[in-house]
Amino acid sequence: MADPSSYRPKPGEIPDSPGVYRFRDEHRRVIYVGKAKSLRQRLANYFQDLAGLHPRTRSMVTTAASVEWTVVSTEVEALQLEYSWIKEYDPRFNVKYRDDKSYPYLAVTMNEEFPRVQVMRGHKKKGVRYFGPYAHAWAIRDTVDLLLRVFPVRTCSAGVFKNAARTGRPCLLGYIEKCSAPCVDRVSAEEHRELADEFCDFMTGRTNTYIRRLEKQMGEAAEEMEYERAARLRDDIGALKKAMEKNAVVLADATDADLIAVAEDELEAAVQIFHVRGGRVRGQRGWVTDKVEEITTGALVEHALQQLYGEETGDAVPKEVLVPALPDPVEPVQEWLTGRRGSGVSLRIPQRGDKKALMETVQRNAQQALVLHKTKRASDLTTRSRALEEIADALDLDSAPLRIECYDISHLQGDDVVASMVVFEDGLARKSEYRRFQIKGFAGQDDVRSMHEVITRRFRRYLAEKEKTGEWADGATTEDGVTAANGVVTGNGATNENGETAETGEIIGTSLTEDDGRPKKFAYPPQLVVVDGGAPQVAAARRALDDLGIDDIAVCGLAKRLEEVWVPGDDDPVVLPRTSEGLYLLQRVRDEAHRFAITYQRTKRSKRFRSSPLDDVPGLGDTRKQALLKYFGSLKKLRSATIDQICEVPGIGRKTAETIAAALAQAAPAAPAVNTATGEIMEEETGTMGTGGEPVRTGAPDERRGQET
Repeated sequence: MADPSSYRPKPGEIPDSPGVYRFRDEHRRVIYVGKAKSLRQRLANYFQDLAGLHPRTRSMVTTAASVEWTVVSTEVEALQLEYSWIKEYDPRFNVKYRDDKSYPYLAVTMNEEFPRVQVMRGHKKKGVRYFGPYAHAWAIRDTVDLLLRVFPVRTCSAGVFKNAARTGRPCLLGYIEKCSAPCVDRVSAEEHRELADEFCDFMTGRTNTYIRRLEKQMGEAAEEMEYERAARLRDDIGALKKAMEKNAVVLADATDADLIAVAEDELEAAVQIFHVRGGRVRGQRGWVTDKVEEITTGALVEHALQQLYGEETGDAVPKEVLVPALPDPVEPVQEWLTGRRGSGVSLRIPQRGDKKALMETVQRNAQQALVLHKTKRASDLTTRSRALEEIADALDLDSAPLRIECYDISHLQGDDVVASMVVFEDGLARKSEYRRFQIKGFAGQDDVRSMHEVITRRFRRYLAEKEKTGEWADGATTEDGVTAANGVVTGNGATNENGETAETGEIIGTSLTEDDGRPKKFAYPPQLVVVDGGAPQVAAARRALDDLGIDDIAVCGLAKRLEEVWVPGDDDPVVLPRTSEGLYLLQRVRDEAHRFAITYQRTKRSKRFRSSPLDDVPGLGDTRKQALLKYFGSLKKLRSATIDQICEVPGIGRKTAETIAAALAQAAPAAPAVNTATGEIMEEETGTMGTGGEPVRTGAPDERRGQET
């Protein structure tokens, strides 16, 4: 590991001008390429205290052994040179696209005497017209097969064409009239080129002209009683319309645009591009990239633009490029795109209308691509085994942690404080053993104290299960409050007073084992406890285990901001390599715990907002509550009613009416509903009644109460 100070340039040596810099390792291999508006200011950021650097940046500067730079005149030149060097050196610490394959295009070789329609990949050639790219070659062939009925352009290779010309017999497509057979002089070179021009016009979006022309010809053939010709024209029109349906209009005014969306997490990002030509989606492509450097969404967009248009010129760069975030600064990138196209290019974020709606579709595709990539990666047995081994090595464990439990705390400004426990076995989520907890030991916001309480409760149960033969008291709830999340009640059907729930919803019976012989949920200890947080949360978890006398379970924490792994008693975190499968697994476990906790917290908050004083009246079910609200119109009028008036409601006796009146008198009046759009205080009578009898407040809870954690 190199010391950055050993190769740090003197401040006066670095020019204060735009340029591109390269970090090299001890073997003179380029490991990182970057650009800067000011080389002096940018490079100074790499040579500060290592503790203040992002872990990925820290890894890069300690791997490097030297740095060099090239001065350029403008930021646009810096952008171009950066792209060239990234393509040339393939630096390990730059953003790398995993799927950098060549996407197929529909190409028409207008540079030949007899233009040919074919699928093309790779470098674009001069004089060839390209349409796409398409996600799959078969999509191109399907489109071409439909269009050859109307535009019978040559599709054969040069060898087949020469052989047909030598023998005087066309190929099969010539016999079935899906090729005009210029090889045997059925049409002249000029006529065949005209067919190719019409084919290209149709592909660029000028579809209505040909549809109307064929419809007119079909009508004329029918009037002249040439029914076979009219039927063929009808089939041709159907083929064109079917081809058009494959590329439905999504943007008006024959817009040419590319839409780029990015879905990302701390470690990876998925980039999706929709190519819209003539208002129609003509192609789609995407990449998954490793975020091997600290990078913003705008910078990811900039890298995607370089990848997409670095070797394109002319019409291949559209007039409009829509992105989720703009590079910083945006002017050099926009100027670079304009130079590649040869005319103005608009680079912007869509704000409204059809373009914003289409961008949301592209974003969903990007999100799905990222999820699919992670699912494929997680399902690989070899990868999971390597991840568990890397975790064991990093944390100095005796063996791979086959069972991992992760805990997270969630609340909204200190209210509805809950916690989650998720379980991963052999690197895969085991949702039947998830649990969720209500924090009951204290009120308010204290994540460290909450973590201590949850770990204590969970492992107190573990110790209790080791000492007794039954796990749950018959017909009673436990003091710890564990409930099941899926609503399935097993064993004696006892309800748990502590409110801890499993995602599967089981309430466990009296046996220590399941039907298949496995230990019960809390009787089965993990090899590793992961907490969502840094050193304070880790210390609280370790202290809870020590208080219970448990010393054979490892503890670590994963801090979300820098993806650092904290272990008890260490002042410095463990920084796993960026390519570590172990880090990826820990991140998945932590994110799943966060998802499960925040889902439970939102559920509790929703129930609290919909609660009503009528809920506390014993023996008053939903039917009679609805009858009361329907009779009086609102809870406010019911609160002001006399006992005799309440007795007038069908099904409400005097004793029940007295209980209702007493309950409403003790309950504090609900806060008035507020229209968040106008600020107007709404009368309760006009508010929409919730299921609990209270008016439903407008506006999201987050807007009224703050943010959740």
